[in-house]
Amino acid sequence: MKRELIVTVDDDPDILDVLELTLSEYYDVAQGNNCEEGLQIVQQKIPDLIICDYMMPIMNGREFCKALKKDILLSHIPIIMLTGKGEVHDRIGGIEAGVDDYMVKPFDPDELLARIKMILRRTIRSLDANPLTHLPGNASIMDELQKNISENNPFAVGYADLDKFKVYNDKYGFEKGDDVIKSIARIIIKHVREIAGDNAFVGHIGGDDFVFIAPDDIADQICEKIIKSFDEQVPSFYTSEDNARGFIQGKDRQDNEQTFGLLSVSIGIVSSVNQSITHLAQIGEIGAELKTYAKSFEASKYVRNQRK
Repeated sequence: MKRELIVTVDDDPDILDVLELTLSEYYDVAQGNNCEEGLQIVQQKIPDLIICDYMMPIMNGREFCKALKKDILLSHIPIIMLTGKGEVHDRIGGIEAGVDDYMVKPFDPDELLARIKMILRRTIRSLDANPLTHLPGNASIMDELQKNISENNPFAVGYADLDKFKVYNDKYGFEKGDDVIKSIARIIIKHVREIAGDNAFVGHIGGDDFVFIAPDDIADQICEKIIKSFDEQVPSFYTSEDNARGFIQGKDRQDNEQTFGLLSVSIGIVSSVNQSITHLAQIGEIGAELKTYAKSFEASKYVRNQRK
C-alpha cells in the first residue's frame, strides 16, 4: 500500500530528527534545511502534506507558504506550521499566507500524528468533493465501500439516480437541471442523517447518480422517505402546463421524438445480509442490475437484492 509523503522543513537539525522519528513509522518523509531547499523538494516530489517552521533564515515560513499557494500545481497541499510559544503575530501571518494548522514547539508527537491524519482525510475529501453538491466523490465512495467490506459488518449500499433526467435537462436547461440535482442531494442527505445518524455515508458519483451506505436494517426506511420527499417536490420543477399534462415531449438517446413522464427516482439496494459481498466490483455490478430493474417501473421505486 502506497504511503503518504510528508515534507518537513526546518533549519534546526534536532527538530528534523524528532519529526523523522515521529513520522517515519507511518509516512514517507523528505526533509529540507531551509525554505528554498524545501520548495525544490516540494516541486520535485509533490508531497501529501508539508510541515515547516516559521522562523528560518533566507525565507521564513510565511514567505514559503505564499510561494506555494501561488503555484496552481502545489496550492492544494496542506501545511502545518511550527511556531514558538506566544508568537501570535506569526500565526496571523501564517493564516494570511494559507497555513492549514499550527503546532507550538515543543510539540506532542501523538497530537501531531492525530492532526496530520485529520488534515489528510479532510484534504482528500475536499479534493474529491463534487463541485455542485460538495458531497464526497468516487475516491471517497470506494474507500468507504472497502472499509465496510473489510469490517465485515452488515451494511446496505443504496444506488440512486433520476429517471428521465436527460429529457428534463434538454427542455428546461442545465441551470434547472442543476437545481434538481441539488434538491435530490439535499433529500438524500436529510433522510440518511435523520434515520442513520453518524452510522452512514452519502456520496455523489456524478451527474444524477448518488450513493448512500447505511446499516442494512434501516435502508428500506431511508429509501421510502427519499422517494416520498422527492415525489412531493417534482411538481415544483415543471411549468403548470407540463404538470397539468403529466408529461413532456423530448428526444430519446436515439434522437427519436417521444412522450416522457415527469421525473422519478430509482434506487437499488445492495445488501451484504442477503448476499456475501467480498469485493468492490461485485457491489457495482449488483447495484447497476438493480437500478435497471427499478427503472422499468414508471414511478419512483426502490428494489433490493434478494439472492442468497
